[in-house]
Amino acid sequence: MNRAESAGSTTIATVERAADVLLHFTAVPGHDLGITEIAEGLGLPKAAVHRVLASLRSRGLVDLDERTHRYSLGVAAMRLGLSYLDKIDVRQLARPSLQELCQRTGETATLSIPLGKRSRIYVDQVTPDREVIMSVTLGEPYALHAGASSRAMLAFQSAERINDYLAQGDLEVMTPSTIVDPATLRADLLHIRDVGWAMSVAERKEGAASVAAPVRNHEGHAIAVVSVCGPAERFLSEVDELRAALLDVTRELSRRTGWEA
Repeated sequence: MNRAESAGSTTIATVERAADVLLHFTAVPGHDLGITEIAEGLGLPKAAVHRVLASLRSRGLVDLDERTHRYSLGVAAMRLGLSYLDKIDVRQLARPSLQELCQRTGETATLSIPLGKRSRIYVDQVTPDREVIMSVTLGEPYALHAGASSRAMLAFQSAERINDYLAQGDLEVMTPSTIVDPATLRADLLHIRDVGWAMSVAERKEGAASVAAPVRNHEGHAIAVVSVCGPAERFLSEVDELRAALLDVTRELSRRTGWEA
């Protein structure tokens, strides 16, 4: 190895160590760490960790508490994260996943996003090449209590927003299966949060069934919902397979939008 190659390898190793140190802050409990904790956690010499932290500190990526001699992520690290989140286009991000989901399940895959505090809209769908399918209307507002996509979105909002929604008064009945009793709906939302997905049969539209799961941000809130929907008579015999495919997609999308389970 010549001198240039050796220098290049050293530079790469230094960058990798710096990345490992930054990521270590996100992987352990608490907001601050000492040099010894980082060194032991990563299997690195203390001197190497000290050099990395000094460099990161000079760029504002970590801060040092002079009193405790412990480090925490700095403002520049926050700016990096916010910049990434600001640049996420959920529809563009999810499009390949919807195509994959539709191909894998043979049913319609949809993407919804919130519209204000009380409704959502479909912003994309991919339909299968078969004779009998379900399709949705893009851009039309739907209430957050009726249907799997709506309840999956509502379930993964803050407690304050859920309480506000349930306190708004009488909920619209769309079909005989629509859940409109606040206590029943609240219990259902808790169940959805527990299992991570929602299912509906003829809640918003007679003859239709769907499963839906949230795309979650770093706070765990739903910034979008992906669903698989189809005619109820065919759909109900395939629920387990459809749900598994759906959750594979939403877990990966949530990871890319900042959520770590």
